[in-house]
Amino acid sequence: MVQDSIRVLQAQGYKVTKPRRQVLEILEEAEESLSPYDIQRLLRQQGKHLNHVTIYRILDLFCSLNLVHRILLSGGFVKCTLSNKEGCHRFMVCYHCGATQEFVDQQLCLQESKSTQNLGFHTQYHFSESSGLCSACYKKQLQKQEEAQPQSNR
Repeated sequence: MVQDSIRVLQAQGYKVTKPRRQVLEILEEAEESLSPYDIQRLLRQQGKHLNHVTIYRILDLFCSLNLVHRILLSGGFVKCTLSNKEGCHRFMVCYHCGATQEFVDQQLCLQESKSTQNLGFHTQYHFSESSGLCSACYKKQLQKQEEAQPQSNR
């Protein structure tokens, strides 16, 4: 992702600065969404120091280039995993572990646009997030429920 993002920055006429590269590297390694303060903390752990305002500016630029997305449920940011896919990017967020999965559904995007046009609204962007349990957390929850049942109920 870092090299692909660097190519996008350069193609759009932006310099690949050290702070931009550092934020890209942190987001590349992240398993869940990160706030600018999370990014700042992780950089400090590596002996690097960036002002949180600078991090916000970098994230705003990255969002405008579809390199990262803001997750409304958490207020954090995640790397874009589907940058080459057309359509509105959607997210499923596990409320237990914070895992985020991105997907694109072109038909859903078209259907939403048609529905809003029928109501006299002209949509420029669709944003959707689903909150629930990822498959790993769901399996753990089922196992706990089974273990909690008395032997006679099994």
